[in-house]
Amino acid sequence: MRYKCRSLILGKKKDRKARDDTNPELCLCFVNLCNENNPHLSEHLPFKFLEFEIHKVIIEGLDVYFLVPGKDIVINNLESVDIVQEGPHLFIRGKQGKESKAGKKAGR
Repeated sequence: MRYKCRSLILGKKKDRKARDDTNPELCLCFVNLCNENNPHLSEHLPFKFLEFEIHKVIIEGLDVYFLVPGKDIVINNLESVDIVQEGPHLFIRGKQGKESKAGKKAGR
């Protein structure tokens, strides 16, 4: 499905109670869609919360930032993003604009 957003945060949920124990390779993953860049530095809440039970996330053609302390991934400067689950895989593709110098300093 295609979403219009400025950024997203991707991560693995810690709650394993909801996981299907018949397939231990699957984990709960979240994708939070936001209206501004660097949402991890903001007090604003995401406008959309998505959750998937998957084995692998495949991000194609986008610049990403890995947030080591939280183990999450941030993707900034989005115009739109396509998020599609195909079996145990989640594909994230989208259209991404250029990052300003101010955005680079804030995100790193």
